[in-house]
Amino acid sequence: MKNFSIAILVALFMLIISSVFVINEGQRGIVFQFSKIKRDTQTDKMIVFEPGLHFKIPFIETVRKMDARIQTLDEAPDRFVTSEKKDLMVDSYAKWKIVNFSTYFLRTSGSIENAKALLKQKINNGLRTEFGTRTIKEIVSGDRSTFMDKALASAKSSKEDLGIEVIDVRVKAINLPREVSTSIYERMRAERTAVAKEHRSQGQEQSEIIRATIDAKVTVMLADAQKKASTVRGEGDALAAKVYADSYNQDAEFYSFYRSLQAYENSFNSKSDIMVVKPDSDFFHYLKQDGKKSKK
Repeated sequence: MKNFSIAILVALFMLIISSVFVINEGQRGIVFQFSKIKRDTQTDKMIVFEPGLHFKIPFIETVRKMDARIQTLDEAPDRFVTSEKKDLMVDSYAKWKIVNFSTYFLRTSGSIENAKALLKQKINNGLRTEFGTRTIKEIVSGDRSTFMDKALASAKSSKEDLGIEVIDVRVKAINLPREVSTSIYERMRAERTAVAKEHRSQGQEQSEIIRATIDAKVTVMLADAQKKASTVRGEGDALAAKVYADSYNQDAEFYSFYRSLQAYENSFNSKSDIMVVKPDSDFFHYLKQDGKKSKK
């Protein structure tokens, strides 16, 4: 009996727990009765539960919670066409929140992905209209906040259609499509390459001119130096010959003796030197007893 009472108490506790649900701050809740949305019996409107503690019928009613905080729509860049029929890749984002949960749930089935897809279509339509009336120059150099404000104004209709309020729309970046950018970069690279080749050819031409000029100057300088060296060498040889001649004229016998001593020194400067000459040769006439050169 005691166990049966405990079982009943546990069952009652579980029943109470399953009949209570909590909606946190920043959320809203919708209750389903056998897959049908619970409505107000008097107004036949969908009941949206505010944050707090609520009750439901266990095992019959289920709760679906939705986020009521500000959301960010930040998808991949889209392609837009300007008034010049030029393509641009526009990266934008939007801030939004749910203000009518009944309309939001009916239009999106409570799926945030469905809401983003529908909202992106509305925002892009507004941006596409604004970009289509402007040139690239006007878009880049103009007041970007003007067409962002107009795009925000065109997205206001989502409040009635989707139950969503668009708080802000901003354009982060505007770029050319990849294929166009690649073509422009290739053309710029080709132009810079052509300019670089022209500068290199001009530099090479100037280098050849400078090198030829320097080579000519070096050749002239070497010729002049060679000429001066030959002149100085000739003058030195002439001066040496004159000195030799003057020395010989002053004392021919002493000069002959001095030259013979130099010849002896050069001939016998090594122990292995061997000379085969006649004893009466004039080479040794200063080594003879009379010390006089034989006369013929």
